[in-house]
This record gives sequence, C-alpha cells and structure tokens, in this order.
Amino acid sequence: MVKVLSIIFFPVFFLMALGSKLCPHQCSCYEASELVDCRSRGFSHIPHNIPHGTWLLDLSGNKLSEFGSTSFIGIWALRVLLLSQSNIQLVHSQALSSLTFLEKLDLSSNDLHVLPSDFSCGLTSLKDLKLSHNSLERLEKHSLKELESLERLDLSHNHIQIIEVGAFRGLTMLRHLNLAWNQLSVLQGGLLTMQQGLSVLILAHNNISRIETEALAPLQTLTILNLEANQLRSLKFKTFLNLQTPSTHLQMSENPWMCDCELHRVFSKILRVKHLHVDDYMNITCHSPLLLAGATLGLMHSQLCVAETATVLVITGTVMVTVVAALVMAERKRKKQKMNLERQGSDPMPWEARK
Repeated sequence: MVKVLSIIFFPVFFLMALGSKLCPHQCSCYEASELVDCRSRGFSHIPHNIPHGTWLLDLSGNKLSEFGSTSFIGIWALRVLLLSQSNIQLVHSQALSSLTFLEKLDLSSNDLHVLPSDFSCGLTSLKDLKLSHNSLERLEKHSLKELESLERLDLSHNHIQIIEVGAFRGLTMLRHLNLAWNQLSVLQGGLLTMQQGLSVLILAHNNISRIETEALAPLQTLTILNLEANQLRSLKFKTFLNLQTPSTHLQMSENPWMCDCELHRVFSKILRVKHLHVDDYMNITCHSPLLLAGATLGLMHSQLCVAETATVLVITGTVMVTVVAALVMAERKRKKQKMNLERQGSDPMPWEARK
C-alpha cells in the first residue's frame, strides 16, 4: 500500500517542484529562478507562473497600467520588486498586502495620481520605497502608516501640494526622505514628529515660503537639510535653534531672499551655532531690495546693517532736529507771551484811557 501511494504522489511532488522552477514565458530567470527578469517585454499584466521562490522580480519598462489584489499572491519569498516605467496609473486596494517579506519596491516613473489608503498594508518589512517621477498631488495620513521598517522614501518629482499631518507617523525608522521637486508651500509643525532618526531631508525645488517654528524640532539626528530653490524670503532664528543635532549641514541658496539687517542678524546667529553649517552661504544672493538684487549676502551682510543703521541715524537725527526746533519755537513763544503780560502789568495808564 505504501509503495502504491509513493508511486501516485511522487509525480505530483515532482511536478510541483518543477513548477516552482519554471520561468514565465518571455522572461529570463537566473540563480535557480530566484532572479526573474521580465524587463521591457510588453506585458500588460503581471505574468503568470512566476516561481514561488523568486526573491527579485523586475517588471520595469512594461505596459501594466494597473495591478490588483491578486497580482502577487503566491510569490511569498519576494524581497525586491521593480516596477518603474511601466505606465502604472492605479494601484488597487490590498494589491501589495501579500508581500510581507518585501524589502525594496520601485514604482518610480509611472503615472500614479493617488495612493490607496491601505497602500502599505502588509509591507511591514519594506526598507526602500521609490515613488519619484509620478503625478501624486497629496499624501493622506493612512497610506503609509504600516511602513514601520522603512528607511528610505523617495517622493521627488511629483506634484505634491498637501501632506496631511500624520502621513509619516508610522515611519519611525526613516533615515532618508526626498521631497524635492514638488509644490509644497509650508513646512508645517507636527509633520515629522516621529522622525527622530531622520538623517537626510531634501526639500529643494518646492514653493516653500514659510517654515513653522516647531517643524524641525523633532529631528535629533539630521545631518543634511536641503532647502534650495524655494520661495524663502526670510527666516526665524528660533526655527533653527530648535534643531538640536550633533551636526547639520544647511543648503539654502536659490531663494528670493529679502536682504535687510534682520536677515543678516538671523544668518549671523545661525553661523555662530556650533552644530549648524550653512554650506552654500557664499552663494546666497539677494533678490530684494532692487538695489542689492544679485548681490551675495556673504559679501554684503556687513554693509547691509551699516546702510540700515545710517538710514536709521539720519531719520532719528531728522526727528530730533524737528523736535528740538519745535521746543525752541515753543519756548520763544512762551517768553514772548510772558513779556507781553509783564508790559501790560507795568503800564500805569488804565486800559479804558488808552482806548
């Protein structure tokens, strides 16, 4: 009986083992089908028969347009999934929930406008997520909440205008955050509350005109803060004083700075803080006033305060001269009135007679 059962089940197990090693049609497989290369094969859907033991799957350069909740079921060992330049416009709910061991996901250079609220469901092992060069306009607070192991997040080259407070709350292991080339206008407080371990924050080429005072306070290990090419005209020193780190390099050129004595004072204070380093200080140029447009702040800052102080002194001097002149005239008038009264008092001729 045992021999009969062995004869029956052996082909079944053999076929299952063989099936796990089969390579999808038009793809190339390496390392016993653990690496599956399906790049630029014209696929309009996720190919079938991907070996169960595959740990790297490259589907970049295809025409997928979307993928649903069953697209990756069965590929339990997947660690790296590459889907860049695949014309993806829609990620359905629960689409990635089966990829619990996935560590790297590349969805860059697609046409995603929105992430589903459960986009991160199941992705608890993900360390590197690339969403750059898409069409995202906002980040909602639930979309990324389960990415508890994420260390690198690239959201550059999108159209993001709004990031809901709480969108990064679950990303406690985040080390590198790239938000360059978006349309953010304010860096609000509370956005990075849980990112005490963040090392690199890139915000270049946005529309940021204001940084809220407490926005940077939680970032205890930040080493690079890039704010180049935004709409910053002025700064508050307290915003950077709250940045209590061992050493942080700031990059702030290509902003429309309004060069006045106040800006000089803020930068002077920042430069005196031991752990803050303005890497491009000598490249920071004035946008206004018109007289200083194009001038380098690093070369002009002393003259700014001299000119402003001179102006204040001239105005103060003019006011003082005006006040003194008014006092002198008032005193002369008072004396004249007093003399008139004294003359009237000493005149022996009655007033009626003089009439």
